[in-house]
Amino acid sequence: MRRSPLLWISAALVYAFLYIPLVVVVIFSFNASKLNAEWVGFTLDWYRVLFNNEGMKTAALNSLFIATMAATLATVLGTMAGIAIHRFRPRFLPFMTITPLAMPEILLGVSLLIFFISVFGENALSLLTVIIAHTTFCIGFVAIIVRARLTGMDESVFEAARDLGATPWQSFRLITFPLIFPAVVAGALMSFTLSIDDFIITFFTAGAGVPTLPLTIYTMIKIAVTPEVNALSTLMMLLTLFLIVVATKVAPDLFRSKRLVKDDAESSA
Repeated sequence: MRRSPLLWISAALVYAFLYIPLVVVVIFSFNASKLNAEWVGFTLDWYRVLFNNEGMKTAALNSLFIATMAATLATVLGTMAGIAIHRFRPRFLPFMTITPLAMPEILLGVSLLIFFISVFGENALSLLTVIIAHTTFCIGFVAIIVRARLTGMDESVFEAARDLGATPWQSFRLITFPLIFPAVVAGALMSFTLSIDDFIITFFTAGAGVPTLPLTIYTMIKIAVTPEVNALSTLMMLLTLFLIVVATKVAPDLFRSKRLVKDDAESSA
């Protein structure tokens, strides 16, 4: 089937709209000027400034720790929820799992803030509360991905395992988990990405003494936008690309799992 030139032009414009700003950010991270208005010359000074900024390094370590812990917890709990929703069809579990995804972030952030202060006191906000908050809204993404993966599988495989005498744990370890592994990796990757760049929920649940990258970048932008922010954004993009490459090597069916999520969401709608 021959595609219309208009279709190619439309696709090119969409990709240009998405990727040209990213390319500009990377280019101006090497700009010798303190302003991003014009190109002055090539330099690596902004990366040196970034690596010598103790506050920025603390914020980066906090964000990486929060994202790693939240992605790990959300992957474990979300995988369990996805399997339970698919096999046992519980009445309220899908609603409880999907609700944080449909809820506006500012409403979820305020709700969690009120909960933490009411239960643990006014000084309760810390890294732990941020991890709990991020895990809360990441579980639903993992559950949807895992459930979509299970929906496309042949149930006779699991019945055959039971007929051959496999215990529930053996069936999960030897059959279910290897089959849903690409979905688990996709859910972990999505949870990590959502957690590390979240601003609104983190703003309400982090407290004054817990800097993270989004909060730190927002503070820098309010004062002045320097190429140091561009350098940090470039490193974050490289980290994201690295994670995507690793995930596709570990789970070659990763993007197929994401397509299944889209199909599942459309069919549910």
